Amino acid sequence: MSSVFKVFLRGRLHDGQQIAVKRFSKDAWPDEEQFREKAIAVGRLRHRRLVNLIGYCCHENERLLVAEFMPNNSLARHLFNVKTKIMERSRCLKVACYIAEALEYCIKEHALYYDLNPHKVLFDEASNPCLSCFGLVKNLEDARCFHTNIAYTPPGCVYGMTSAKSMIYSFGILLRDLLRGKQISNEQAMDAILGTSIPIVMDSRLWAKCSAEVATALLELAYHCLQYKPIDRPSIKDVIATLAQIQSNAAGLGQHKTTPMHVGNSEAS
Repeated sequence: MSSVFKVFLRGRLHDGQQIAVKRFSKDAWPDEEQFREKAIAVGRLRHRRLVNLIGYCCHENERLLVAEFMPNNSLARHLFNVKTKIMERSRCLKVACYIAEALEYCIKEHALYYDLNPHKVLFDEASNPCLSCFGLVKNLEDARCFHTNIAYTPPGCVYGMTSAKSMIYSFGILLRDLLRGKQISNEQAMDAILGTSIPIVMDSRLWAKCSAEVATALLELAYHCLQYKPIDRPSIKDVIATLAQIQSNAAGLGQHKTTPMHVGNSEAS
């Protein structure tokens, strides 16, 4: 086992509040002061679409982050587990809109989100999607961030060039997962990092009754977020505005049917 490990635990505070705990090895965060400063900064962030970080521990070999517990599992569990019921398309749209709102807040607060992926999208007691605060606490070394999931690593981040537009790219991959109902493979992820195409195929079980207008808009949004050059990707405000329009147009879903669609020229150019 690597000396740089992390463990996720579940607990309860004295007042009965359930908590989620992320435990790192000391090797993962050798700089105690850096860990403390990062945890305090993230702990100040508060947004209805963001899971709150409510505490931390930095003592001797311990490096712990304590957050609110989300009882209804992760998007990955709902989207990719063959034993669970297929997510409704309205819920998929809700996930996209809520996570975009969370990212907008992070960008506004100059807080970069690392490793955005379906495991970082959690559902609260009311089954509303929230963005895990753990993705905001990332160790930096020589101004470079290290992503733990290559499938969601934006081009450029391999070399440490992380920015708000990197978050837009990861959101594009997340949107692609919502449309396809499957995770991007590591092979496809490496192709994307090298600037080659990422095919986007809509899951017919989810989107068969989706109007052509809505389906096309979703595919185009994912495509634009996945542009290879950061400057070619939309801003988070553009993403939110587009999703709001898509939700408005989706009011008449079910009146028209479309077949699974494929964006053949979905190249990160």
